[in-house]
Amino acid sequence: MQQGDIVSYGEICMQEGVTLQRGMNFRLKGKSSVILMSVRKGAPYADRLEDDGRVLIYEGHDVPRRKDGPDPKTVDQTAYTDGGTITENGRFFEAACRFKNGQAEPERVRVYEKLRPGIWAYNGLFRLADAWQEQAGIRSVFKFRLELIDQLPQGEHDGALELDHSRVIPSAVKLEVWRRDKARCVMCGARENLHFDHIIPHSKGGSSLVSENVQLLCARHNLEKHDRIE
Repeated sequence: MQQGDIVSYGEICMQEGVTLQRGMNFRLKGKSSVILMSVRKGAPYADRLEDDGRVLIYEGHDVPRRKDGPDPKTVDQTAYTDGGTITENGRFFEAACRFKNGQAEPERVRVYEKLRPGIWAYNGLFRLADAWQEQAGIRSVFKFRLELIDQLPQGEHDGALELDHSRVIPSAVKLEVWRRDKARCVMCGARENLHFDHIIPHSKGGSSLVSENVQLLCARHNLEKHDRIE
């Protein structure tokens, strides 16, 4: 899977080898962590992309909704449950602290973004660089800073996922391209195995910030294009 690939929820679960039941998933099967994000209108959490798509500021998750309990949006996000079990917020927070204190390498996190119902994009592999708590209205929430990894050390790989040496395309640009190209490959009209492609690569001065430099390509035409780039 490459950064910019358009996938379904089922394909995400197949790639990760588990049925994802939550947005924060620390070390699935003892491997990389996985985050599901969204910045679309009505998204449940205040996620945002910064630095031309190289940085994700991800909001922690709320306490579970309970029958006759308070609205989770009015309650502080927690690192531990009432029974003392660590939450996903706590796992990610402790991992960030270990890195900042020089006790561990940064946690690697694969990030998938929900664009609209049934449509997701793989945003790439990030490192968990920082975490903190801040006030959001009447409650305290967790914030996590994740930085895009351009490439892994020589000889390392991350399963079947490939790094694209690029920037994450902003959600608004993705949605504009999706509408403009009518959810089809611009070369052949295919609707399957689509990918957000930079017409001019970032390494050659192309921008991720404008829809004019992004198009939809199927896997075959995306591969053919990359084979021609020198």
